[in-house]
Amino acid sequence: MIYFDNSATTKIDPAVLATYQAVSEQFWGNPSSLHHLGDQALQMLQSARQQIATLIHCQPDEILFTSGGTEGDNWIVKGTAWAKRDFGRHLIVSSIEHPAVLNAAAALEKMGWAVTYLPVDAQGYVRPEQVQAALRDDTVLVSVMAVNNEIGTVQPIREIAAVLADRPTIHFHVDAVQAVGKNLLSQVLPERVDFATFSAHKFHGPRGVGFIYAKRGRQLVNLIDGGGQEQNHRSGTENTPGIAAMSKALRLALTDEAAKAKHEAGLRQQLINFLQPLANIKIFSPLDRPAAPHILCFALTGVRGETMVHALEEADIYLSTTSACSSRSGVESGTLKAMQVPEKLATSAVRISLDAQNTQAEVDQFKQVFPRIYQRFQRMNGRTND
Repeated sequence: MIYFDNSATTKIDPAVLATYQAVSEQFWGNPSSLHHLGDQALQMLQSARQQIATLIHCQPDEILFTSGGTEGDNWIVKGTAWAKRDFGRHLIVSSIEHPAVLNAAAALEKMGWAVTYLPVDAQGYVRPEQVQAALRDDTVLVSVMAVNNEIGTVQPIREIAAVLADRPTIHFHVDAVQAVGKNLLSQVLPERVDFATFSAHKFHGPRGVGFIYAKRGRQLVNLIDGGGQEQNHRSGTENTPGIAAMSKALRLALTDEAAKAKHEAGLRQQLINFLQPLANIKIFSPLDRPAAPHILCFALTGVRGETMVHALEEADIYLSTTSACSSRSGVESGTLKAMQVPEKLATSAVRISLDAQNTQAEVDQFKQVFPRIYQRFQRMNGRTND
């Protein structure tokens, strides 16, 4: 089996799974309980928080645990709007954000907030000058993702941060879910970033657990109220084994990160070199501008994305149609639509998303299998190759 769908989810690392099991068995007390078992669980929780904070260079009280990226994005977008509603009701988000951001913003629009959806260019980039032009006196949030999950564009976060340097009252949120383990965090988390979102299952951790970075002093209304866990910011009994496993997964992901990213980028470039000369192949991912090392989005014109996915699945090669979150619904890629890619072409898009565990042998196998599938579809569409 060749798994090329790592942006959808990664396989949990065996060492991470072992941590999850050990903590589940040995630290099963409620961290809020006053007895010894509760203290043990609390110490485990705080140790994980400290390790994560150290790894991303912030303070432990700036790490708040969540159920994953979707909750984190909703919390930051809605929590900012509610916290700062007396100061302004205008939000700025890019038009190619994850649905967790876009739909949270749309929900706020229905409640009376104004939202500016920033356009992107033909390669999916937000221009910092457009952020500048969109700013208003009542703007309270700018949200731009670090790495686009569909085509791999790495946004100019530092340049956008510079635009916001003299607007300290505006929250700057970066969805960093696709940036972990790709040698990009220092680039996409400059000091001006106030909030960032992370999800464990994108870096070989367990599903259903994540965290946000929330800079000290920034206002954020709670999304979940209850018993006052997470410094009274996010209620609910903490997922201690999941959090401990996530902290280990993050440490492993950031170990030898540059070498891993270089490996992925090399495999990606080989795939580009293989696909680009083929007739009727369209590559949507950036080729000559900043791009993530692991994502390659392309289409064979005239062949729907889901058809290509299933054809490759028959050869035991697994990839996806753009975002896994919208694959089953069959909707057009939001990113490609924002890039003004024609709908018929956009619905042909598929995404390869690599990981450091992918090998040269797997890329070679893809290069052997794909021509047979390609030729079959070419014949079905009445095409001949030169």
